[in-house]
Amino acid sequence: MKFGMPIPYAAGFKQSVEGLQALEDAGLDVVTVPEAYTFDSVSQLGYIAARTSRVELATSILNIYSRTPALLAMTAAGLDYVSDGRFSFGVGSSGPQVIEGFHGVPFHAPLGRTREVVAICRQVWSGEKVELHGHYYDVPLTPERGGSGLGKSLKLINPPVRPSIPMTLAALGPKNIALAAELFEAWQPIFYYPELADEVFGESLAEGRAKRDPLLPDLRVIADAKFFISDDEHELEAARAKVRAGLALYIGGMGARGKNFYHQLVTRLGFGAAANEIQDLYLGGSKAAAAAAVPDSLVDSISLVGGPDHIEKRVAAYAAAGVGQLNLSPVSTDNDERARQFAHLRKIAEAIVGRH
Repeated sequence: MKFGMPIPYAAGFKQSVEGLQALEDAGLDVVTVPEAYTFDSVSQLGYIAARTSRVELATSILNIYSRTPALLAMTAAGLDYVSDGRFSFGVGSSGPQVIEGFHGVPFHAPLGRTREVVAICRQVWSGEKVELHGHYYDVPLTPERGGSGLGKSLKLINPPVRPSIPMTLAALGPKNIALAAELFEAWQPIFYYPELADEVFGESLAEGRAKRDPLLPDLRVIADAKFFISDDEHELEAARAKVRAGLALYIGGMGARGKNFYHQLVTRLGFGAAANEIQDLYLGGSKAAAAAAVPDSLVDSISLVGGPDHIEKRVAAYAAAGVGQLNLSPVSTDNDERARQFAHLRKIAEAIVGRH
């Protein structure tokens, strides 16, 4: 199992990058940079590529609406180039709050657009001339779709480092998950509850795998989780409070009623009543109460926060559910403490592998 970590995209970015060598030595495999409505992740990943030599890099995630498919492909090829082939390309549809609220682009047909984005990206990386006359993208643009008739099919001038860059789809909904299993090298869910993974996601994954190109590798599962190891109950409660606050934001505030994908997912995990209460409180302005309403069982099941024995059980559960990479967001902000905790986690994971 690989261990990844998102780099904060606000305060402390350069300090976090300075500490990456210690984290690499402690067992960190992958660095991811998210992108919502703050600094772009591409420039930051370029900076990280220049300051590191071993750790893998990934977008987590770039949305498919604010950049054209060809630009997405060029961006991935560029990051793969400056990192000497250490890059993985995470994409997703995001949601109306970001796409319409920040970018001013209609949030429309995420499944169809994603399918065409994948096709165009892979054409670009293969060195072929790009030509796809799809429902959402027309390359080169034909007169029938508003083009001048002067555009010609083009290919990437410089050959990419790799003819195929691994792609990850961040997906929550059943059809989007099926698309990930059909077309992508990896799938990145959120709020991954390993014991319920097959019940909640299994049907969609099976649907996609039935259509999967046999030339693609087995689908990798990349799960996200908050991370903190301690035997001190006061420290653990403070860490759980941070997890609750984050869950309350997503479940209660990341979308309007009926349009919040995170609320829908938590409901599918069996926490529908709690999700409704959290949303009511959060949208009513009671954010602290919304966080307090997050069930302990949800916190414990989708995070790695606890003593060493609890962490060992949770890592084993993720492994048993087929997770190949854990992207861990450390609760601690101290880099030395993060390095100690990653080293401890690596020992726990190695012990689990040794027993099996």
